[in-house]
Amino acid sequence: MRFSVVKLRPNSRRALFAASGAIALVMVGAALYSRSGAQTAPAPLPSPPAAARSRPDPDSIKLTDAQLSSIKTGTVADREFVVQKETVGNIDFNEDRSVQVFTPYQGRIIQALANLGDEVKKDQVLFTIESPDFIAAQSNLISAAATLDQTSSALNRAKALYAVKGIDQNDYETAVANQQSAEGALRAARNAVAIFGKTESEIDRIIATRRVETALVIKSPITGAITARNAAPGLLEQPGNVPAPYSVADLSTMWMLANVPEADIPQFKRGQLVTVSVAAYPGRVFEGSITALGATVDPNSRRVMVRSEIKDPKHELRSQMFATFVIRTGVPERAPAVPLSGIVREGDGTMSIWVVGSDPHWFTRRAVKIGHQQDGYDEILDGIKSGETVAIDGAIFLSNILYGGAS
Repeated sequence: MRFSVVKLRPNSRRALFAASGAIALVMVGAALYSRSGAQTAPAPLPSPPAAARSRPDPDSIKLTDAQLSSIKTGTVADREFVVQKETVGNIDFNEDRSVQVFTPYQGRIIQALANLGDEVKKDQVLFTIESPDFIAAQSNLISAAATLDQTSSALNRAKALYAVKGIDQNDYETAVANQQSAEGALRAARNAVAIFGKTESEIDRIIATRRVETALVIKSPITGAITARNAAPGLLEQPGNVPAPYSVADLSTMWMLANVPEADIPQFKRGQLVTVSVAAYPGRVFEGSITALGATVDPNSRRVMVRSEIKDPKHELRSQMFATFVIRTGVPERAPAVPLSGIVREGDGTMSIWVVGSDPHWFTRRAVKIGHQQDGYDEILDGIKSGETVAIDGAIFLSNILYGGAS
């Protein structure tokens, strides 16, 4: 092969050099662009965990044997839920069986015999006072008795004289009138002393002995306990002036006073059975019934007073105790029930439960609607049926696993 050499003119050589430089610049620019593009290209997204891709349902998770050991499961069964209302209130004395003991007449207290909290019987002496009115009433009684004796003796003599014509009829009738007036005066004097609480035999003794008792005895009108004492020796007492020297209450029953929303009033009726619990006796329940419903609504709280009479044979309740009041307002309902630890409240306020699959390692979250909550169980209105197996303890742990992305 033969090669020939071509001689270029000066202008042709310059054009060739310029074209070669341009080609070199293009190649350098292309290399730089290729290098920068490789640096800014987006990295591929990581693939989801194999465990997540293996879930048959987004709300299902599979536990390991170690995780499963911390979960307790059980079968859903029907339970009876009582339709009831619950509110709070205060314990108070039964005012129908509580009395304030006053003195019937003015006097100064000599002795205060009963103390606060003492159990007293009906007609037991509570305190004594020195009463001028009582002393005057006894004095009039003794005087009236003496006058009757004198007029009775005079009438007997007048009868004898009148029989033998020793006196005229006018003198005889005067003796009869005097004796009858004395009888009336004695009867009035006896009644005056009886007002102070004296019995007929005690009045007869005053007349027979002609002795005035200085101490007026004040007795308890009922059997009960001393709930208030304001009596002290030396104090001057006036009839009806408050506070009373003593207050006595029958503590076999107490009042429970509760305020309920006005919208609930149609569900309350006299005679309905109620149960009451107080913090002082955990686990104890006191029973009673509604005895009165308030006639007005409190304009500020929009509530109505409900009063119940509570049985307290052991005298354990105290006035002004804070108490919880529960009353049945309808027929009991039977529905599927799940322990409280088996229900999870989600962030959006909905309730959910974890159902065990055919493989005991698999759990599926299911939304439920709950109703009443009683005795540690939630009533399930929708979302679960009796006979299904669910997590009854550790449900929150399952939710944490689901939201944590583990299985």
